[in-house]
Amino acid sequence: MLSNDEKIKVVELFAGVGGFRLGFERCSDAFETIWANQWEPGRISQYAYDCYVAHFKENHNCVNEDIAKVKNQIPDHDLLVGGFPCQDYSVARTGAKGIQGKKGALWWDIRDIVESKRPKYILLENVDRLLKSPAKQRGRDFGIILRCLSDLGYAIEWRVINAAEYGCAQRRRRTFIFAVHNTTDFYEHLFNEEKLNLLTKNGFFADEFPVETNNLTINNVDIYRISKDKYKTLESFSEKFAAKFFNTGVCIDGKAYTIETTPILQTPQTLNDICEEGLVDKRFFLNGNLDKWKYLKGSKREERKRPNGEIYYYTEGSMAFPDKMDMPSRTMLTSESSLNRSTHVVIDKQTGYYRLLTPLECERLNGFDDNWTNTGMPEKFRYFVMGNALVVPLIERMGSRILTITTPQKVYSIKRQKQVALCS
Repeated sequence: MLSNDEKIKVVELFAGVGGFRLGFERCSDAFETIWANQWEPGRISQYAYDCYVAHFKENHNCVNEDIAKVKNQIPDHDLLVGGFPCQDYSVARTGAKGIQGKKGALWWDIRDIVESKRPKYILLENVDRLLKSPAKQRGRDFGIILRCLSDLGYAIEWRVINAAEYGCAQRRRRTFIFAVHNTTDFYEHLFNEEKLNLLTKNGFFADEFPVETNNLTINNVDIYRISKDKYKTLESFSEKFAAKFFNTGVCIDGKAYTIETTPILQTPQTLNDICEEGLVDKRFFLNGNLDKWKYLKGSKREERKRPNGEIYYYTEGSMAFPDKMDMPSRTMLTSESSLNRSTHVVIDKQTGYYRLLTPLECERLNGFDDNWTNTGMPEKFRYFVMGNALVVPLIERMGSRILTITTPQKVYSIKRQKQVALCS
């Protein structure tokens, strides 16, 4: 528990354009980001880093280098956050060096930081398919994350959250992972509470992201042992573990409990709500290629040939064209605005013609301030960073929950009432 005048010291990894930090600072001035890292490998121009620094008016504590090279610089902190890629997290024994993760997988850098600094709280974000990765050993990669954090003294909760189901304008599903160290009061709460209640009522996520509880019993919960009494080493765990993880779960004392929950739906914003009202530049209009767009969005059953000469049929269902303005958007990808099936096409409010989303509208889909990425980066990269970004209002909600378990509510209640999130 923190006192009224104590800040929650935050370290932000893989910071992008600052989604975690923006969400926390909107929520309360109790959060203080003391160190951050953003580095785009293989790029000379570091546009996301430049955007981060432009907004937060400092660069002494935001490091633009490979995290593997600078992780030893990280100061002590209370809360570690970051969105990291879904990779192959398998491990292998490498002689005298012991167990090491697959080279280049950023999870192992996170684990090293956690082992060194032991922050009280951890909040991570990943794609929803993390729970099922890899295809040939379902659940192994997520299980490795649980095992690593559990071995370091943490209880872990997770929830797959679709932003549109909690009021936002984008159907974006992401896995959020919250871990709490065994030296905290909240760990004791998780340890002592009945597990079904943790999953559906009294855990970290259920407070801000409520779910239906009718007809759920402990018999609906799957349980997996991840502890050393079953898998003596992380290597054996990596080789043998598989599990069917559902969208909600908690892992504590060597056991993972998981259940499929149904959100209590909140009315979402729509594409119509976030689209610009005024004149939009002509470069965003389709202006030809309409047949190509219709083909990409349409259903298909096409004869194709494999390299060995075998004939097969490629099939694909149709998509709405244009996108429905009275619904939330589909998940925005890094390729947004390019000529492909996943790009959104909307009806312009002024002209009634078909056009692409503007960078400003993409920022609104993720709950950023208008023109947040208009900091000198190329227009294509503005789409790219929004395709990678968090939905900020979700982080505001999680920030509120963190405050309830770390500080007296009066620290943040006034600001929380004044701050109206885009998807509240």
